Order: sequence, then C-alpha cells, then structure tokens
Amino acid sequence: MNIGIRELRDGLSRYLAEVRSGHTVTVTDHGEPVARIVPIGVPSKLERLVAEGRVQPAVTRKRPAPKPIKATGTVSDLVDQQRR
Repeated sequence: MNIGIRELRDGLSRYLAEVRSGHTVTVTDHGEPVARIVPIGVPSKLERLVAEGRVQPAVTRKRPAPKPIKATGTVSDLVDQQRR
C-alpha cells in the first residue's frame, strides 16, 4: 500500500492499524518512495534468506574510507601530469 506523507499524517491511526494487521505501508513524497512501515516481528526478506541459509551475513565490518589526499590544482591538471 502506497500513501503520501500528508495522507499518512491525516490518517496515522488507520495506517498503523493496517501495519498491526500485517500489511506493509510505503510512504511516498511526490510519488517517490521514501520510507516503509513494516510490522514488528515479521522478518525482512534479508532475514528470511539468512534463516534459509541462502545468504550469509558479512563476517567483518566494512573498512572506513581512506583519508583524502591533499593536492593542488584541478583533477584535469593532475591527470595531464601523469600522462606525460
């Protein structure tokens, strides 16, 4: 079920009752999905796949991005220097 933000605000109790009954509500902003309200206790698709053994969660956390390199000039100038 897709609903707009204003409609959700105006009928919040009604939509929470839908979620309690097991339905998922997708909230849209100008027609674009921005959030999903799902019932608690219902496993997500990813959780179901993990439980079925079809996927495995990551063993280690993602590494942080490296620190930026300080440079002078534009990227085009740097690429031009490396091509010489």
